[in-house]
Amino acid sequence: MTPDWTPLRRELAQWRKSGLSLPIWWRDDDAIAPTPELERLEALSRDTGVPVHLAIIPQGATRALARGLSPRFIPVVHGWAHHNHAPHGQKKAEFAAGRAEADLRADLMAAMARMRTLFGAALAPMFVPPWNRLGPGALPVVGLAGFDAVSTYLPRKSPMPVPGLVQINTHIDPIFWRGTRGLVPPDTLVAQTVSLLRDRRQGRADRDEPLGYLTHHLVHDADIWEFSRQFLTELGNGPVDLYRHDEKDLK
Repeated sequence: MTPDWTPLRRELAQWRKSGLSLPIWWRDDDAIAPTPELERLEALSRDTGVPVHLAIIPQGATRALARGLSPRFIPVVHGWAHHNHAPHGQKKAEFAAGRAEADLRADLMAAMARMRTLFGAALAPMFVPPWNRLGPGALPVVGLAGFDAVSTYLPRKSPMPVPGLVQINTHIDPIFWRGTRGLVPPDTLVAQTVSLLRDRRQGRADRDEPLGYLTHHLVHDADIWEFSRQFLTELGNGPVDLYRHDEKDLK
């Protein structure tokens, strides 16, 4: 697999020419336990120099994961049990619109308590809803449960959708979920990235939101692993700043 990185390199050159720096971050979802795939994710993080915000499912998270978690990973909270509570016929969501506030609060508090027990001070208080979906009524409840950030998918509409809760989304997902579940055509991913960066550089999008790369290590094939390695390396060669939520550099 040899993607044509020329368009991305040219866009990053424009950022450098304009004296701009691009904040970037990496989020990986659905961790529960140590696996060979998680070891490979750690190796990729080490090789590319980009830390991973590891979205861990609290209900199923194991003590073995907590004991052996590499400092390359920043643990964040991925829902509670990753169960679908959306009404029949609607897109999957654990924290779906219409759920009782008491149920939302109970799940959020249980998730935070479990993750604090496992990861202590290493936990970054970011909430990642399963399937990247969060009912609008859930946002204030997330803030009240002790989280200071929420992360879904696509460019954020507001840096702080409710007081005290910053939005830090992801924007590039290499998996063709609605098709082969393999790699999205690389040229499509490159074009998507260039479009996002151009919109930021030219003032049509929020330049302060870190550009987020979203992966799911448990389901990667060889092409997704290799694209991820090349993509993160190419970004790292640009004028970038690495975002870590545990450093509380909130914007």
